[in-house]
Amino acid sequence: MANVEIYTQDWCPYCSRAKALFDKKGVAYREIEAPNGSAARAESIERSGGITTVPQIFIDGQHIGGCDDLMALERAGKVDPLL
Repeated sequence: MANVEIYTQDWCPYCSRAKALFDKKGVAYREIEAPNGSAARAESIERSGGITTVPQIFIDGQHIGGCDDLMALERAGKVDPLL
């Protein structure tokens, strides 16, 4: 199974939606709490090439993007091959 990492914030509905997709698929993921101003948020911004929003999703180290990007890949049938 792929290594899935998600940078999140507690109150973020997009984070919840992305996690729900992985939960539905039975995919384990590492959730990294990344509130504004935290070291984890700075790491997320660096890894994503400057994107400051959450969630930021990585599969096997590859930047997937945010929730909308993940859902677009899912609609196109491209998430399962990555997993």
